[in-house]
Amino acid sequence: MPSFLAKLQHASPRALLEACLATIEAREPELHAFVALNPEGARAAADAATARRQAGRPLSPIDGLPIAVKDLIETADLPTRFGSAAFAHTPPPRRDAAPIMALRAAGAIILGKTVTTEFGVGGPGPTRNPHDPTRTPGGSSSGSGAAVGAGMVPVALGTQVGGSVLRPASFCGTIGLKPTYGALNRGQLSDQYSQNCLGILAADLSDLWAVAHEIAQRVGGDPGHIPFNAGPTPGFPHRPTTLAVLETAGWPIADESARSALHRQLDHLSARGVRLIDRASSPRVAHLETLIADAGDISTGINGWESLWPIGEIADRLPGKLHTRTEELLATGRALGLDGYITLLRRRDSLREALLALAPDIDACITLSAPGAAPIGIETTGNAVFNVPASALRCPAISLPLLEADGLPLGLQLIGFPNAERALGSIANWILESAV
Repeated sequence: MPSFLAKLQHASPRALLEACLATIEAREPELHAFVALNPEGARAAADAATARRQAGRPLSPIDGLPIAVKDLIETADLPTRFGSAAFAHTPPPRRDAAPIMALRAAGAIILGKTVTTEFGVGGPGPTRNPHDPTRTPGGSSSGSGAAVGAGMVPVALGTQVGGSVLRPASFCGTIGLKPTYGALNRGQLSDQYSQNCLGILAADLSDLWAVAHEIAQRVGGDPGHIPFNAGPTPGFPHRPTTLAVLETAGWPIADESARSALHRQLDHLSARGVRLIDRASSPRVAHLETLIADAGDISTGINGWESLWPIGEIADRLPGKLHTRTEELLATGRALGLDGYITLLRRRDSLREALLALAPDIDACITLSAPGAAPIGIETTGNAVFNVPASALRCPAISLPLLEADGLPLGLQLIGFPNAERALGSIANWILESAV
């Protein structure tokens, strides 16, 4: 299948937008991926993009690309309610977050807002998995994963503090990128967690890469952080010399079908000349494995403390309005205290030091994106145990839709080094081209 950007070379943005809208009309009643749509605004933007392309003056390669936006990211033309009942009738002021401003300047079409769990940490919404509507799409970027997985849009924005981009990508059969912390500007996203990243879900790696590039070109990264600087394309496919296979704390609970799928892929990579090392063959990998086993507890504590503002302020001002899971995270933060928070920050720093110590030995790490296929039911978004290490390491990670478990999508996860998205994209491109 050609990328959406490739299709734009042969078809008008308006025609391609209408195909997206037709898919939304057909599948949205079952999947509930969106909380708000702006079809007329999107049509007007598509017509403008069509005129620019016909005149040979597109604003950028993504001029005319329809994009869905997670409802934690502010948009001037649609309300932002953060997946919370607290803002059901009193939405905050409408304005464009930094990445939305950048996308509009590049000519992208903001088609609608997608379902999220409350503030990205609370209870799940009504969205269902596009491959099996009895199952979760993952979260917290639930609607973004489902919208891309169902073909409603080619690209959607998400955010990740723990596993909120990589897990929906895994369950919904899409590509998902969580960049280095701070590499894409988070201005006017819903939170300032020190692990939170703007992420991208897409059906095609080239489309995803182009969106990340155009955002960074216009608004950079978070202030003081090195922006995403990996170029407009994912780079020429490059076979890695050595990959570190990580089990993480998730291996004991991974389904046998998921383990088998990963081993088949690893055998294929080995046959193609990739050297694989693991905790049994490398003391440095073993040390990293020991430290990331606690990534979940470290992240939960840090996120809990960092939730005390602004979510704690909302809880105090609007008592009884927040989901119980959101309240539980706030309670974790209150119980932790300042000294506990500082201790966890230092422990998290030690994780990154262990990863950086592996830089002379490996090109990247490889593991599962989830313990198995999407769980049945929408009361849970699934287990983030395989995703939290990359979030705590605050390094780039990509989920590739290359595995299956029980006949359903399962992601293969690549974890790179900080600010090395270019190298990680080249490896991902090679693995996609050489997949089983």
